[in-house]
Amino acid sequence: MSSANVSTTIPVPFAEALGVLRAAAEETRLRILALLAEGELSVSDLTDILGQSQPRISRHLKLLVEAGLIERHREGAWAFFRMCEGAAALIDPILVGLERRHEPLSEDRARLEAVRAQRAQAAQTFFARLATKWDRLRSLHVPEATVEAALLDALGDRPVRSLIDLGTGTGRILGLLAPRAARATGLDSSHAMLSVARANLERMGLTGVDLRQGDIHAPPFGRAGFDLVVVHQVLHYLDDPARALREAARLVAPGGRLLVVDFAPHSLEHLRETQAHRRLGFAPEQIAGWLADAGLGEVRHRDIAPADGTEMPLTVTLWLAEDRAVAAPSAERAVA
Repeated sequence: MSSANVSTTIPVPFAEALGVLRAAAEETRLRILALLAEGELSVSDLTDILGQSQPRISRHLKLLVEAGLIERHREGAWAFFRMCEGAAALIDPILVGLERRHEPLSEDRARLEAVRAQRAQAAQTFFARLATKWDRLRSLHVPEATVEAALLDALGDRPVRSLIDLGTGTGRILGLLAPRAARATGLDSSHAMLSVARANLERMGLTGVDLRQGDIHAPPFGRAGFDLVVVHQVLHYLDDPARALREAARLVAPGGRLLVVDFAPHSLEHLRETQAHRRLGFAPEQIAGWLADAGLGEVRHRDIAPADGTEMPLTVTLWLAEDRAVAAPSAERAVA
């Protein structure tokens, strides 16, 4: 896989290659690169994993950014770092060839998993404690009815053969869309949430919906199994939203669609503590870029702003993307 990447990338000038390799040829910086190859992380994550001070980690990150190896994304008071795709030609073969079963990389990987598990447990505890009140707690923005009307309008009347709602929570979106689908599935990592969803769907008479427990970063389904994939108000809770969207795109059938609903960028920093938000919203071009990178095209978005004077003025954005592959001819596609 790495050799294919090298052969399809533009050759790197000698001076630039030398600068990149010099930046990477230091123990802590190489360990940072190995960690970021697993997904984006914050400065706090890296200090916890590597056991070094924040100033020292920040200095190493600055050098890697200047070398064009990683990129920095600031969000409120937090900063996240991820690998630069442009550096893949030189760095991917090195990272792929690293022996990770021995120290220090084995210990770094173990601490990375511990950091992720700790965050996941905190989120699970939060969700379990508040599951029965979840819909009320999510009313921080435009009324749900307004968002759902816009969602239905964006989807139009195209028939849905198979639907999956990733991070289904209380099952509200399943309740809205499952009656339009021949087959509907909901995925969530929380037992408590799935219990609430099951009760809600049964109350609506939707007993044929398949509810599964699983990780949105690794959904337990085969490729291209759903012609409509929904990720509704989930991404701002995730460590790695880009990875979640890549996995969601993997589930989209040829000619199928992926609908994303989340907050536009905002500055309500306290939501990190009070509502377990990991991200403070997403710019339209950020989500559109991730969807395009995942192989989806025709990305359209729509902002839904709250009325003036609301207590929590959060704008909700809808993104709708379509798989670029051509589905097999059918009556459904003919009328779509």
